[in-house]
Amino acid sequence: MTYKFLLFDLDHTLLDFDAAEDVALSQLLNEEGVEDIQAYKDYYVPMNKALWKDLEQKKISKVELVNTRFEKLFAHFGIENDGSYLAERYQFFLSKQGQTFPGVEDLLKNLIHQGYELYAATNGITFIQTGRLEQSGISPYFKEIFISEQLHTQKPDAAFYEKIGARIPNFNKNHALMIGDSLSADIQGGNNAGIDTIWYNPHHLENKTLAKPTYEVDSYQALLEILDKL
Repeated sequence: MTYKFLLFDLDHTLLDFDAAEDVALSQLLNEEGVEDIQAYKDYYVPMNKALWKDLEQKKISKVELVNTRFEKLFAHFGIENDGSYLAERYQFFLSKQGQTFPGVEDLLKNLIHQGYELYAATNGITFIQTGRLEQSGISPYFKEIFISEQLHTQKPDAAFYEKIGARIPNFNKNHALMIGDSLSADIQGGNNAGIDTIWYNPHHLENKTLAKPTYEVDSYQALLEILDKL
């Protein structure tokens, strides 16, 4: 076995963030009495993704991201609202969403049966990610769950992986593999830390970045097949 320590990204890799976000946004906007919910979603989703990219590039802080995104959303529609309060309500709704992609549990069971140690390595807010993992039912498959907010650093920083390595018994980065969908966070993070990576790319996106995945797969079955060959 070439690899022993498998570091899994969560959102868009194992957890269906788009489904979770859609439900949580609907609940929040309904609570706020919004009539055209779809219009709000259409503006929020790309704006939120852009803010997370800014966070990865250290253009903004996590606090700024969390406390201003909904203020900006409502301001776009001419409404003044309390961004911090809306953030708390959204986090509550999102923390109750545990949607996973089909085949996730079978994948994790298979990998554990083969002797791999599984760890979650996610950028995100602790309250939300722990809640969603509990709702998903996949939390027990991981030996430990590493969340950027708790580590005080995030992917793609090498420090994120260094802190993870310091907490895993007998960790050796030469036997570690980062698995995730994000080129800018997961793959670039692995590159920065000197850890091999698998780019999970089910939508067959083109790599237009400087990040260099060690392997690329478009399904969980393809992931298992690659590991079987190593």
